Amino acid sequence: MGFAIAAFSIPLDNSFASLPPEFYTRLMPTPLPAPYLVGLSAPAAALIGLDPAQVDDDVVAVLAGNRVPERAQPLAAVYSGHQFGVWAGQLGDGRAMLLGDVATPDGPVELQWKGAGMTPYSRMGDGRAVLRSSIREFLCSEAMHALGIPTTRALSVAGSDQGVVRETIETSAVVIRMAPSFVRFGSFEHWFYRNDETRLRTLADYVIDRFYPALRGEDNPYAALLEEVTRRTARLIAHWQAVGFMHGVMNTDNMSILGQTLDYGPFGFMEAFDAQHICNHSDNQGRYSYAMQPQIGHWNCYALAQALVPLIGNVEETQEALDVYQGEFAATVDRLLHAKLGLAQIPEHADADRALFDALFGVLQANHADFTLFFRRLSSLQAGSNAGDEPLRDLFIDRPAFDAWADQYRQRLRLEGSVDAGRGAAMNAVNPKYVLRNYLAQAAIEKAQHKDFSEVERLLQVLQKPFDEQPENEHYAALPPDWASTLEVSCSS
Repeated sequence: MGFAIAAFSIPLDNSFASLPPEFYTRLMPTPLPAPYLVGLSAPAAALIGLDPAQVDDDVVAVLAGNRVPERAQPLAAVYSGHQFGVWAGQLGDGRAMLLGDVATPDGPVELQWKGAGMTPYSRMGDGRAVLRSSIREFLCSEAMHALGIPTTRALSVAGSDQGVVRETIETSAVVIRMAPSFVRFGSFEHWFYRNDETRLRTLADYVIDRFYPALRGEDNPYAALLEEVTRRTARLIAHWQAVGFMHGVMNTDNMSILGQTLDYGPFGFMEAFDAQHICNHSDNQGRYSYAMQPQIGHWNCYALAQALVPLIGNVEETQEALDVYQGEFAATVDRLLHAKLGLAQIPEHADADRALFDALFGVLQANHADFTLFFRRLSSLQAGSNAGDEPLRDLFIDRPAFDAWADQYRQRLRLEGSVDAGRGAAMNAVNPKYVLRNYLAQAAIEKAQHKDFSEVERLLQVLQKPFDEQPENEHYAALPPDWASTLEVSCSS
């Protein structure tokens, strides 16, 4: 299959449509009046052979869902899930529609409209996305990819002046998201809770054959699938913790079967460090706080495991597959923290290093030091002198507490003969200088709401090089202004 747009052609298929019709509903997107391009990611476009220079009105019509490419098979998938720990029953793509998948050098990539109109799974919703949330998802998807964290990608945002009602009246937008698959933990829960083992097996076989073919040769491919997904999920959340990313709504229907970050809603990056920080204003109980994310990741894998028990065949093998989570998470966090602090992993110093890490997070917590700036500035610390410590010390109210920790850190650096220049360069390659702080996103959104998309483009360019110094963009790495603390994001974001 394929479709032609303007001066280029993109080959299109739809493997998910090969599943039985009970897995989805075929439908067409609802056009947006007078759509316009808000943002386009050139690296994401390159994946599917789209030349940004050839994006004309015809292309924008496709990006907005106003034009359906020839022989495309748009569909909305059904799934269920646990939301805030409570079984929510059937959910499904309430405002998303799968356009199809494109072959790339890295394998097939599905394209999905988000915000293209109502589906049978919209429940009480209107099937639309607003400009505000669409810009946030677009920017964060590409920012996370640049950070090296597994994630869905975002190709574009198309906007329209059509109004939709949220807390206030806002304008509509459509994001095109990209991923090898949008199958979720909740996709499996859907058939388990319906006691439909036939369709549960059909879905598991589809996922294994398409995305995990090496598992087909295992003695129990379904147990192997659970183990691999559990490992990937543990590693993913360890990476979240390492950069201070908070998802905000880790429901099982928002968990990718491929271990990718999925569904950017009320997310946030840690600023003034507080392990109990809740980035989602709708999360009244703090279930998805920064500190809870590792535990919730494990809980979600348990929910997936429960759904797969009928296929695995026994609880013991299911539990064994699930048990890899904690070890995988701990090992990944340990590796990432050593890298962030520029330390070698030396087995005989493992216990002392854990104590050093615990002490660090204790002083960060007590002082609410800025998470991103601390790790970035730490790369400039000298192992043999405290003469250059002021930029770091300035992040702490209790400077003697920082000094005490820094003395321990210097001792550890000298123990392995660490060389300042080499260590600093290595640390800067893993500790970003630029992350998508909420106030930066808000500034881009406010301009875009007045049809000025320059800040969306500028911020996208900055975030695509998060580890580079970018002297001309230094202000994007500054401490947040006072007004940033009043920003709130919720499930409507």
